[in-house]
Amino acid sequence: MKKSVLLLFFITSCFLTKAQELNYAKEVVKTLSSPEFKGRGYVGNGDKKAARYIRSQFVSLGLKPFNDDYFQPFEVNVNTFPSKMELQIDGVELTPGVDYMVDRNSTSLKGTFPVFVVEESDLWDEKKLKRIVSASAGRVLIINENASEINDGYDKEKRRELLRYIKFDPEVPSVATLIFTKQKLMWRGLTYQDKKLAFAVKKDLNLENIKEVSINVKAKFIKYETRNVIGYLEGTEKPDSFLVMIGHYDHLGTMGAKTYFPGANDNASGIAMMLNLARYYSENLPKYSIAFMALGAEEIGILGAKYYAENPLFDLGKIRFLVNFDMAGTGDDGIKVVNGSVFRNEFDKLKNINEENKYLPSVNIRGAACNSDHCKFYEKGVPSFFIYTLGGTQAYHDLDDRYEYLPFTEFVDYTKLMIKFFDHF
Repeated sequence: MKKSVLLLFFITSCFLTKAQELNYAKEVVKTLSSPEFKGRGYVGNGDKKAARYIRSQFVSLGLKPFNDDYFQPFEVNVNTFPSKMELQIDGVELTPGVDYMVDRNSTSLKGTFPVFVVEESDLWDEKKLKRIVSASAGRVLIINENASEINDGYDKEKRRELLRYIKFDPEVPSVATLIFTKQKLMWRGLTYQDKKLAFAVKKDLNLENIKEVSINVKAKFIKYETRNVIGYLEGTEKPDSFLVMIGHYDHLGTMGAKTYFPGANDNASGIAMMLNLARYYSENLPKYSIAFMALGAEEIGILGAKYYAENPLFDLGKIRFLVNFDMAGTGDDGIKVVNGSVFRNEFDKLKNINEENKYLPSVNIRGAACNSDHCKFYEKGVPSFFIYTLGGTQAYHDLDDRYEYLPFTEFVDYTKLMIKFFDHF
C-alpha cells in the first residue's frame, strides 16, 4: 500500500511539474502574441512593450543585468504601415492579411485608377514587355501569376529581378502593381522604402472583368530606437565562462491600423523556451555563467544580433557555446539543428542525449546558414547552434501564427533535452 501511494505521489508530482513548466511557457507566448503588443513591431511601441515584459521576467527570475536596466538600445531604419490600409477592386473591399499583403517596401498611395491586366508569362517576352510598360502608364498593372509555369522553368533570381523592375522601377509608369497569386501569402519587414506601391493578392476573381482599383495606403519610413534585452546568471564554478541562450522577440508588427501579426511560434515560443530555461537555472545554479539575450530587429535583417556582436557586453571569446531558439512551439517531427555539421561533436552529443532519453521524435542535422541571430555570433567565431522545431503547423509570417493555434507538442521534452545538453559542458 505504501509503495502504491509513493508511486502515485511520484507520478502526480511529475505531472504537476510538467504542467507548471508548460503553463509558464504558454503564458509567455499568450502575452507576447496578444493584440496589446501589436505584433512586436515598430508601430505603437509594440517592440518596447515586449522588451519591458521580458525585462520584468528577467527581474522576477533573479537574472543580473550587465548594465543598469538590461536594455541595449540601437537604431534601425524601417518601413512601417501605421494607419490606412485599404484595397478595393470594383468597389469590393479586400481584407488585409487575408486577401492580400502589401509589399514591405511600398510607399503611400491614395486614389482610384483604371487597370491593365497581363499574364506573367508575357513579361518574359521582350517585345511584349515593352508594350506592357508603355500601356501601364497611369494605371494599376494587374499581373496574373502562372504558378505552374514559374515552377516548371523560370529562373528564380531572374524572376525576382524582373518583378522588382516591373513593380518598382521609375521607368515603368504604372501607379501600382497587383500580382494575383495562388501561393501562400506571407509578409516581412524591411529597412528601406521604394517610390511605388505593390500588392500580392490571393482572391478568386475574373481578372479580365476588373475595371478599376481603389487604393488608400499610408506608409511611413522611420528611424527608430529599439533594443536588445540581456541578463545573466553567475556560474558557481566558472563564472568567467559563458553559455549563451538567445532568441529574437520582435515580429512583423502591423499592416495598417487593424491588422497585426501575432508571431506566436515566430518567435514568442523561442523567448518562452529561453525564459523557461532561465527559470530552471535560477533554481539550479549552473557551473558556467549563462547569458540570456532577447534580441530585437531579427525580422528586418538580424540587426539586434549584429549590433550585439559588434558591441558585446562581455568578451565573445568567453562563450563556450551559444544556442539560438526560434520557432520552438511544435516538435511533432522533432528539431532541426543549423550548424550541426559544423560543430559535429556537440551535435552528436545532443542527438545521443535525445536517443538515450527518447525526448523528441528526431534530431536532424543541417549545415551552416545565415538565417537567424546565431549567424552574427558565428561570424565572430562563437560556436553556436540555431534550433527550430518541425511539424505541427504551417503558420509562418501570416495571421494564423497565433497562440490558440500553437500545439506546444514537445515543448517540455525539448526543454529537458536542452537542459541535459547544456549540463554536459
